[in-house]
This record gives sequence, structure tokens and C-alpha cells, in this order.
Amino acid sequence: MRLIQWMVLLRAALFLGGVDGTEELHSFELDGFINPAVVSNVGCGAVGVLDEVLVNRGDLVKKGQILARLDTRVEQATVEHTRYRVQMDSSIELRQARLDFATREYNRKKELFDKGAVRTFDRDEAENNMIIAQHELASALEQKQAAELELEQAQEILNRRIIRSPLTGIVVERYLSPGELVNEQPILKLTQLHPLHVELIVPVARWGQIQEGDQAEVFPEEPVGGSHKARVTVVDRVVDPGSGTFGVRLELPNEDYKLPSGLKCRVRFDNLLNN
Repeated sequence: MRLIQWMVLLRAALFLGGVDGTEELHSFELDGFINPAVVSNVGCGAVGVLDEVLVNRGDLVKKGQILARLDTRVEQATVEHTRYRVQMDSSIELRQARLDFATREYNRKKELFDKGAVRTFDRDEAENNMIIAQHELASALEQKQAAELELEQAQEILNRRIIRSPLTGIVVERYLSPGELVNEQPILKLTQLHPLHVELIVPVARWGQIQEGDQAEVFPEEPVGGSHKARVTVVDRVVDPGSGTFGVRLELPNEDYKLPSGLKCRVRFDNLLNN
């Protein structure tokens, strides 16, 4: 019986102290803050009058979703006009038909000339008509290509007046309303709340004890409370000499958006090895 107890104690000591007895598993807690992963002030790449804002404070938005528009009547008309020019294929079709006819006529006159049935003037005239038709078709194709480039540019100008969300998150603030002039100021403020970031200030005595990829338990302050799993994503490599601390960031999943940002929290690291 005593032998069995001794073996149990030995196995426990090896587990806590490491196989060679030089490492010790331990836990500790640190204070932290829960912050949004991204905060974005969303503006517009163009100057104009705000026509509509499609979201309000507190709304959940998806990446790429249209949030607001400037007045786009002039830009939209330019796009439609340029698109019409691009789609006008009749000019190219007509010039292609002329070239086909001129080419056939030249080949016929050349064949007759080789047989001595027509004059040199007739052959040269047919060749000249074919060359003119070739240039006319090439010019029409160049004009269409230029119109396509103009359409692309006009569409880009129009797109700059349509404000889309750069992220999936929450509308925190709405700065402007329809009818106001938009210049360089932001229109909306967005935050990304999935995932959240947990920021820690760690004493230098803990240097080397926390590694990227380590797991931790996060305990938000009341009334939120609860326990949540997080993973270390950043460990600063520079220690602040004034405070003797370094920063650590954890990524905290928040798919259901139940956790708000701005909370204080406690973070517990378990089963870490002493150096």
C-alpha cells in the first residue's frame, strides 16, 4: 500500500515539475481591456453633397455593403452615355462590310489585270479603296476601345461616390446627414467586434512565459461576466524601460456579438512553464 502511494506521488511530481524536474507548470492572472479589432472612420473619395445614408448607429453591416451615396446624377448620366457609345457596333459592322467588299473588288481587279483585261488605273483604284477601308475599320475599333476606357473611368468616378463598408461590424457613430457637403471628413464610424482584441500590460518578470499561440481564459467584468477562451496573437518584442512592462494581445472570438468592447477583464493563463 505504501509503495502504491509513493508511486502516485512520484507521478504527480513528474507531471508538475517536468520529466527532468527542472520545469514547473503554473498559473497566473493579469488585468486587461477588451477592445475592437478594428475601428474605421469611413469617408468618401470624392467631394459632393450627401444624397442618402442607408445605416444608423447600432446597425450590423457586412463588408462591401453600401452605406451611403453622394448625389450621382451627373456621374450616372456620363456612365450611361459612354456605355451607349461602347455598345454601338453598327459603325464597326458597316466598316467591316466595306472592307470585305473592297478586298473582294481588289482581288477581282488584280486577277483581271494579271490577264490584261483591265488597266493599271483600275487595279490601283481598287487597291486604294481597300486600304482606305482598312484604315476606317481600324479607326472605328480604336474609337470603341477609347470609349471602353472612358466607360471604365466614368464607372470608377461613379463608384467613388458610393460608400461601401470596409469590414463586417457595427455602426458606432453617424457624423453626417443627407444634404450635407462631404469633403474630407468621415461620414460614419465602424468597429469590428469579431474577433475582439484583449490587450494586456505584462510585467517584465513574465518575459518568456507567454508565447504566441498560448490559450487563456478571459473573464469580463460584471455585469457581462462569464468565461471565454482566447488565444495569444502578439507578444511585443520591446520592453518599455520606464514601466518595466511589455504588451500582449489575445484574439477573442465573438461570433454572436454578445460581448461588447471597452470592458475591463481578468485574463488567466494556465499550465504555463516557468523558464
